[in-house]
Amino acid sequence: MTSVLDGWQPAPAGYKHVVSVSLGSSKRNAREEVTVLGQPFILERIGTDADAKRAAAMFTELDGRVDAFGLGGADLYVIADGKRYMFGNIRKLVAGARITPVLDGSGLKNTLERDAIAQLDPVLNWRSQKVLMVSAVDRFGMAEALSQAGADVVYGDLVFGLNIDRPLRSLTSLRRVAKLVLPVITKLPQDWFYPTGAKQETSVQGNGTKYYAWADVIAGDTHYAKRYAPTDLTGKTILTQTITEADRGWMKDRGVARLITTTPRMGSRNFATNVLEAFFVALSGKKAALTEAEYLDYIRQVGFRPEINEL
Repeated sequence: MTSVLDGWQPAPAGYKHVVSVSLGSSKRNAREEVTVLGQPFILERIGTDADAKRAAAMFTELDGRVDAFGLGGADLYVIADGKRYMFGNIRKLVAGARITPVLDGSGLKNTLERDAIAQLDPVLNWRSQKVLMVSAVDRFGMAEALSQAGADVVYGDLVFGLNIDRPLRSLTSLRRVAKLVLPVITKLPQDWFYPTGAKQETSVQGNGTKYYAWADVIAGDTHYAKRYAPTDLTGKTILTQTITEADRGWMKDRGVARLITTTPRMGSRNFATNVLEAFFVALSGKKAALTEAEYLDYIRQVGFRPEINEL
């Protein structure tokens, strides 16, 4: 059988190795060496350009050879209003990982991003901000935290995910939609509603443009925010997580005034929550997702704070 790992290098002795296997674009690949709390790490992201078979083969071939997997470009499950919804086709995708734990970032989103919203309040004063979350059900922790902080929020799940021009303006509405829609959506291929591969490099204009114009802050997933954004984002703030230098250039070209990431750079880039969740699990030495309290404890230990960039 032909290996999908030609050219791949294991971490040196003494290092912990985190590999994020992503359905996203290979143009965003990265391999960074960092040392945290005295432990050296290799943090690696490998994009498969929406090739699910290649991604599945990587989980199988690397199983037991790395300390933790991240799952990028897809969610294994989403947590909405305290309930977990599993994506059946993604569970099959990672089935080859029998030894190494697979983390998709969902657990960390529910802790780190809530914490980040609270830390940013003295800077942004959320009660004075109009916020567009292009997709909220996959970042329910952030959605709840923004509402609780008093921001005026539009949740764009129906507008952008299902092309229905009905913005959700309350957590009650978001919870109702999540309860109705997620049991159905989690049975469908995820690339029906989340950009993978080449879709991450293209934009779609539609009904949602006016909500970008209304908002002071665009919050949530980088790919979602870019895919549906108009060309003019003058004066806007973008609050997101995974960022490359190309993303920074894209934002400057459109006039974005401020970029805020929920975590600082590690090496030369800001990694996605799936990489960071896998990093925390590898740091702990455990073989499964941590509890919310454990994630928060490690966030405090390593000193993760939001990074504010004036563009």
